[in-house]
Amino acid sequence: MTDVYRVDVEITAPVYDTEVTSRVTGAIANVFPNAELEEGFGEIRAETHTMDHFSDLLHRQEILDTARGEFFSNREGNVFSFALKKQAAFEDRVNFSVGEPDELGEISVRVRVEEPTLEEYVDHVAPPTEDGRPLEG
Repeated sequence: MTDVYRVDVEITAPVYDTEVTSRVTGAIANVFPNAELEEGFGEIRAETHTMDHFSDLLHRQEILDTARGEFFSNREGNVFSFALKKQAAFEDRVNFSVGEPDELGEISVRVRVEEPTLEEYVDHVAPPTEDGRPLEG
């Protein structure tokens, strides 16, 4: 049986006067390569329906527990959100932005899960771990 995921991922990032727009779009594309990007005045908006590459990055960087903490602490109903640092994303890395906002602004991500449940989708993207190893069912 194949798992069916119905999710909407909305991504926004400011583009400041001191930044090169293509670097901001590149940062988003590095982390969400399937996203459809749209340049607006002073910001980039993007939308995708998969977080598979993002999940691969979390596994590769071994930050599944950190990701789960971010997802569940910023949850409202069937939506979770988080912020990423632009510079890390430009370097094809995930670095959650917590505390003080980054001086270059952040990549804001909002994920609405239609199917399955939010918990099941988070388990798919960032499975629970034991001794640092994913517990993949």
